[in-house]
Amino acid sequence: MKLTIVSAGNFKLDGGAMFGVVPKVMWNKMNPADENNMCTWTMRSLLIETETRKILVDTGIGNKQGEKFRSHFHPSGNDIIESLDEIGVKDSDITDVFLTHLHFDHCGDAVKTDENGKYVPTFPNATYWLNKRHWDWALESNPREKASFLPENFMPLMEAGALKLIEPSSERSTPWIEGINLIECNGHTKGLMMLDIPYKESRMIFLTDLIPSLHHIPLPYIMAYDLWPWDTLEEKTETLELAVKENHVLFFQHDPVNAVARVVKNEKGRIVPVDISSDLYK
Repeated sequence: MKLTIVSAGNFKLDGGAMFGVVPKVMWNKMNPADENNMCTWTMRSLLIETETRKILVDTGIGNKQGEKFRSHFHPSGNDIIESLDEIGVKDSDITDVFLTHLHFDHCGDAVKTDENGKYVPTFPNATYWLNKRHWDWALESNPREKASFLPENFMPLMEAGALKLIEPSSERSTPWIEGINLIECNGHTKGLMMLDIPYKESRMIFLTDLIPSLHHIPLPYIMAYDLWPWDTLEEKTETLELAVKENHVLFFQHDPVNAVARVVKNEKGRIVPVDISSDLYK
C-alpha cells in the first residue's frame, strides 16, 4: 500500500470559530489571523494506492461555486485535479472516493460542471463511499449546518448511481476495504467517519474534522462549528489515548504546516505531539 498526500488547496475560516472557547491571545500564536480575524487552513487529501485500487479520501472545495461563495472562504492554490495531475494520476484512474462527510470543504470537488453545464461526478470511474447515517443527516439538514451542505456537491453522485452508502457497525470500528477500518464520530456532525489505515508497522488515523490540526490536540481546543462539543471531547479523548497506547500516526487534514505526528504523554500526564512532520514519514 502506497500513501501520498494530495493538496486540494487552501482556504480561510474565522479563527474564533476554529478554536471555540480558547481565547484569541492563545490561538493567535499558533495560526495568526489576518485583519478580518480569518486564519489560513489547508485541505489535505490522501491518495491510497494498492495493487487494484486508487482510493482518494476527500476532495476539497473545487471551483464550481460562484464568486460570492468564494469571497467568504478565499480558496487558493491547486485544486484536487491539478494536484493529482502533478503526480501523474488522472481523474479516470481513481477507483474509489471516500467522503468523510459532506461539508463543502471535504466534498466540493466530488462533483464538477461539464461542458454542457451539468453537474457530474468528477471521477468518472470511481465508486463514491459515505456513511449512510451521515447521508440521511445531510438530507434533513438543519439551520446551523445548512450553509455547509450544498446539494450540488453530493446529490449528482446519487443521481448518477455512483454513491455507495456504508452501514456502520455497532462497534467502534467498521471494516471497509484493503485493510482500512472506519471510525464513526458524532461530535462535529452526525456520522462523520475517520479512517484507520495500515501504515508502516502501525496505523494511521485520518482525523478529518475531529482534530483538524496539530494545535487542536489539547482537549479544550474544539471548534465552534461542532454540533455536539461534549461528544467531540469524548471522541478526542478516546482517539488520543489509543494513539498513545498503540503508537498511531495522526493525519491532520487542515493544518497549514503539519501533516502528521505521533503523540505521547509528558511528565504531567498531558498528551503532546512528537515526530511532527510536514509530509508522510519516509
